[in-house]
Amino acid sequence: MAEPLIITLGCRLNAYESEIMRRNAVAADLDNAIIVNTCAVTGEAVRQARQTIRRLRREHPQARIIVTGCAAQVEPERFAELDEVDHVIGNAEKLKPETFAGFSTDTTERVQVDDIMSVRETAGHLIDGFGTRTRSYVQVQNGCDHRCTFCIIPFGRGPSRSVAAGEIVPRIRRLVESGCREVVLTGVDITSYGADLPGKPTLGALVRQILKLVPELDRLRLSSIDQVEADEQLVRAIAEEERLMPHLHLSMQAGDDMILKRMKRRHSRADAVKFCTEVRRLRPETVFGADLIAGFPTESEDMFANSLSVVDDCGLTYLHVFPFSPRNGTPAARMPQVARAEVKDRAARLRRKGSAALSQFLDSQAGREVELLVENGGIGRTRQFAEMRTPPTLDAGTLVRARVTGNDGQRLSGEVMA
Repeated sequence: MAEPLIITLGCRLNAYESEIMRRNAVAADLDNAIIVNTCAVTGEAVRQARQTIRRLRREHPQARIIVTGCAAQVEPERFAELDEVDHVIGNAEKLKPETFAGFSTDTTERVQVDDIMSVRETAGHLIDGFGTRTRSYVQVQNGCDHRCTFCIIPFGRGPSRSVAAGEIVPRIRRLVESGCREVVLTGVDITSYGADLPGKPTLGALVRQILKLVPELDRLRLSSIDQVEADEQLVRAIAEEERLMPHLHLSMQAGDDMILKRMKRRHSRADAVKFCTEVRRLRPETVFGADLIAGFPTESEDMFANSLSVVDDCGLTYLHVFPFSPRNGTPAARMPQVARAEVKDRAARLRRKGSAALSQFLDSQAGREVELLVENGGIGRTRQFAEMRTPPTLDAGTLVRARVTGNDGQRLSGEVMA
């Protein structure tokens, strides 16, 4: 192995940070190494990480295996005790060039995991975009100050911290100059953006500034947002800014008020419905996705029915469904659990509901003219994030118009217009 092999588990932010590690490892001439960037969102995610590490050792018996990410940050001793692991590093250490320089000179300790809660800044290198020339992801925030009862991530990511717009805007401008057509703003809790910066700018203010100062940017998209934290400027930007895509993914988690309260969420079911209704009134073409957890502790069948029906009441199109998995160290792990068979059944029912909602949306697009951003692999993405097959002759990064003729339940089909 020449260039280090990086295995990314979990979220888009992990993938983002894996690219930073790859660059740092290459710059340090780190050879014959495998870096496993773990996820800690559920107990199952940690189990899969351990399983992956054991498999990698069997396949690469001579390689140096370095484990990092949220699971390593939260439970470093659990990974340090594995014979297959050579080094364990934390979420702050994994982004430092000197960590990888130490690996190359064998001066790095076997376990190097500092207190993530002491981290108060977001390094500038974190906001270098990654992805393709078609779409690039730019991290504007890291960490989380909330304490949802099911979530261990604040203890893996640390406190919320933002990157100043004065650093973000020039990075986005350079991405656009290199041919990028769409930028996605990402982070752990991006609607908390700016609370730690001078003047306390909001996410809405950042969006306005990017669109004003980078007029050449064709598309700006947001990753997951917490609808209860959406500021007034952000809602106005959604309504007024044509280049801000009409597609919002909501950190909703449940549709029942008692379960939301036990999750220690900051919104009610009515808040979620009101937000979707208001945004759709201001910009009717907006589509919504949402994260929903099935089988949270104490969830009754009636409570679950409220999560099923919130899909219709909010008009959701794209669902990310998570069967609840207890995470050691969280309050929810100590609550009365729903039987695993019931959790899996409810997750399957939610996914079927999501598939039906997506199919209904795709059906509604028949006969419409849409703008597609062509991606690698013969796929185009509409402004509302729906996929459509495109002719292989079209180059990635091309913006084209197409007329929708049908769908297969997952993707649109249509004809690219001359």
